[in-house]
Amino acid sequence: MDANESKLHHIALGSADVARLAQFYRDVFGLAELARHLHPDGSVRSIWLDLGSAILMIEHSQQAARPVEVVGAGPFLLAFRVSPAERERLELALGSRGQPIESRTTYTSYSRDLDGNRVAISHYPDPGTG
Repeated sequence: MDANESKLHHIALGSADVARLAQFYRDVFGLAELARHLHPDGSVRSIWLDLGSAILMIEHSQQAARPVEVVGAGPFLLAFRVSPAERERLELALGSRGQPIESRTTYTSYSRDLDGNRVAISHYPDPGTG
């Protein structure tokens, strides 16, 4: 495989309430639903959301959420690229859903989704643009 062909395909999050968490990402970040998969009993097994160049797969999990508190081994944050104006709008949207901004830097604001996963909204300059 050519190095230029290697791209991120998807990120998967486990959740006890797939539909609720997917609705959060649709409402706050405007992610469109690509697919919905059901268990044989008709309950939701997974919902796939469009990240643009990748997919956010929210998969049903029996395990309780494990909120990440600090930078640790393995995945610990989903960061969304936004414009400065969109950052302000998203901060308000997160707060109105009970997910306040926990910290900020010059370019990035940090919050959580409904399961306690860390999310960021960032307009940090793209390293490929300068």
